[in-house]
Amino acid sequence: MLNNILVTGAAGFIGSNFVHYWLDKYSNARIIVVDALTYAGNPDNLKDLENNPRFAFIKSDIGNTPLIEQILTENDVDTVVHFAAESHVDRSITGPDEFINTNILGTYSLLKACKSVWLDSPVSQREEHRFHHVSTDEVYGTLTPLDPPFKETNQYQPNSPYSASKASSDMLVRAYHHTYGLKVTTSNCSNNYGYYHHPEKLIPLTLTNILYGRNIPVYGDGRQIRDWLFVMDHCLGIDLILHQGRIGESYNIGGINEWANIDIVNLLCEKIDVIFSNNEEYRRKYPLCPASRGISSKSLITYVKDRPGHDRRYAIDASKIMHELNYKPQETFESGIQKTILWYLANDSWWKKILKIED
Repeated sequence: MLNNILVTGAAGFIGSNFVHYWLDKYSNARIIVVDALTYAGNPDNLKDLENNPRFAFIKSDIGNTPLIEQILTENDVDTVVHFAAESHVDRSITGPDEFINTNILGTYSLLKACKSVWLDSPVSQREEHRFHHVSTDEVYGTLTPLDPPFKETNQYQPNSPYSASKASSDMLVRAYHHTYGLKVTTSNCSNNYGYYHHPEKLIPLTLTNILYGRNIPVYGDGRQIRDWLFVMDHCLGIDLILHQGRIGESYNIGGINEWANIDIVNLLCEKIDVIFSNNEEYRRKYPLCPASRGISSKSLITYVKDRPGHDRRYAIDASKIMHELNYKPQETFESGIQKTILWYLANDSWWKKILKIED
């Protein structure tokens, strides 16, 4: 098992990092990627793998059940890692339809295809198989500053169309295990950051706005708290679950690293100011960056109206995966955020293409 893996949504942020992680670590592994390449799916995230004989890309919606069945059968797929999802909360508020279609109906279609091939087909039936579903801590709702972090046993209390759609998909995965015997695992992760993160998200948005001297929007008072997880540590957690996790179980993957949004923004401003103070090349390349003119990047911080239903705090209790599977984040926030900033500076052509910036 774990030789032929189908990864959905792998042209997105976390999925593309997982594909790189897996192919780098496991020399015998083969990965087939299925991605519809919606706005968050970027083929450039996987461009360096185009000539890798252990990698194949198929552009398709996961709702195409017959095609998924064909892919599973023809490639003797034994493992599905399901990342494909619409994930931006703001977009779910203004246009929830796509979140329902992709996150709920898409997951249902994928489960249906796996059941058909792995459990029902006399030709391709596979006793050893795994369906791993990647979910979010947002399904648990929100916490007060004094509440203990989310455990896997917490009641689901989603507060946005996005989190409600993910909660629904989690329940479908659970049902396909308990009703049909599909061998599933689920992980609920905290906020990820790192390489290939779409520039509409908080950390890359803040970074790119600083570089071009644009206002940094901060919702409300900026005191919303999130647990931040370096994306490669998330990939490590999924790796451990696939190899050692108990069938039918859910595991929280967290960074054990709570930060208020405004503190993240302030930290990024400070780090860019320090990097630019010691690098004339960056100052020439980004003349609109406040640090290029000897001004604090914090001058760009602009408070804006809070979004509807904005959850106040998320925090993950990762003790289950730490105790059962010996999981431990490899990056501190200090090291992870530094790697992230330097990656964005070194790969500016990647995010400039997304933002349609021409220098």
